[in-house]
Amino acid sequence: MACFLVSMTEAIVVSIVQKNIERKERRATLLPQTAKTEQADTEQSTESVSKIPFSRKLGWLSKMLWGGAFLLAIEHIWHGEVVPWPPFLTAMNNPADIQPMLTEIATVGVTMALLVTAVWGVMLLVSRYLEKRETKELTARQAQANVLGAK
Repeated sequence: MACFLVSMTEAIVVSIVQKNIERKERRATLLPQTAKTEQADTEQSTESVSKIPFSRKLGWLSKMLWGGAFLLAIEHIWHGEVVPWPPFLTAMNNPADIQPMLTEIATVGVTMALLVTAVWGVMLLVSRYLEKRETKELTARQAQANVLGAK
């Protein structure tokens, strides 16, 4: 009936938070770069570990939530549960249908939003593992290069 509203609401909140974090990350990366200038360029090694910014990771959650909400909205439109005229939800026309709609939002909608967020959490864990593995490999390569360079 209206379970997609939960995912849509979470997607709106996540999108706002993502934009704010993205702005803070941009400021944080711009300030040190202007202060260091050329010294940092000469000291920077040719290899570096690519760490994914948190704003980008939030973008993954945002896209999953928006995609899920969009597909559910299409499904609800297809079944005639959502209409383009007020009150937009056909369940709102009959007071007896409001309670089942709210129950569906509280059970199905919240469960779907939690499941999507849990999948995103697993994606974060995998991403963190891969970043740590890459850091270890880079450190090992640099140590090996230093040993070979010293000989």
